[in-house]
Amino acid sequence: MTFWAYILHCADGSYYTGHTDDLERRFGQHQTGRITGYTNTRRPVTLLWSQDFGTRQEALAAERQIKGWSRAKKEALARSNWTALHEAAIPRAEKALRLRSGRTEAGK
Repeated sequence: MTFWAYILHCADGSYYTGHTDDLERRFGQHQTGRITGYTNTRRPVTLLWSQDFGTRQEALAAERQIKGWSRAKKEALARSNWTALHEAAIPRAEKALRLRSGRTEAGK
């Protein structure tokens, strides 16, 4: 059986992250409002990103990890932009330190 982690883009511009064992069915439930909660009042939704996993535990772990990410990091994931994803993962304090010291990613 395949399990999915996914990110939805809501009508209000926010993102919703979840996991399921039937992505098509779950997306339909979000879209029609059959799922009460966050997306119900933020329809319509569009599927921004999804990835399949071999176990529910892996999909749930991905969901939990992504839920803690910044908007920029989620958008980089959706674009498969690994450089931007890496940059978005650098803590603000470290970015500020790099700027002060004149270090950049290219000139580490």
